[in-house]
Amino acid sequence: MIDPTGTESWIAIGLAALLGYALGCLNTGYLLVRWKTGRDLPTLGSGNAGARNAGRILGRSGFVLTMLGDMLKGALAVGSALLWLPTPFATASALIAVVAGHLWPAPLGFRGGKGAATGCAAALIYAPASTSLALLVCLLIFLCTRRATLSAMIAFSTLPLFAWILTRDPLVSAALAIVAALVVSSHRLNLAHERSHT
Repeated sequence: MIDPTGTESWIAIGLAALLGYALGCLNTGYLLVRWKTGRDLPTLGSGNAGARNAGRILGRSGFVLTMLGDMLKGALAVGSALLWLPTPFATASALIAVVAGHLWPAPLGFRGGKGAATGCAAALIYAPASTSLALLVCLLIFLCTRRATLSAMIAFSTLPLFAWILTRDPLVSAALAIVAALVVSSHRLNLAHERSHT
């Protein structure tokens, strides 16, 4: 176990952040569309490099594969930090960095996806109980409203609250609050669009 107060802790935090960001930059939708069509996903459809736009280009299979790939990298980033760099700040850094890498991937000119799948999977590994409760909230709201984006964004917003209730850990709550803010902010246009079409 790395000493959480020593120099090694800062090294662990930096490594976790770099690993998380690098994994976040591996954009599944971009790679799939490039492989299947030879074209760049950010120049097609909505211009977003996430699962929804990949689905527009490649169909349902493209949507599903992109979502699974985005979830996998979120889980890998946090899981790797928990396994190899086990300090609280390093794990939190990996969580935030993988979402940031997905939203702003340097190889794609900082134009990525919107982070819902990556953020959800990363949060599920980071805080499984809190994220499970948030997923339950998502399901209940969706059953009542049939509005997928609204349900998911409300669920993300509950993550830091559930984390505080269950753990009383300010670092866990703060890390999840940052992730929730990043994901909800990236979906603001989707929320407006969904409301205008309801």
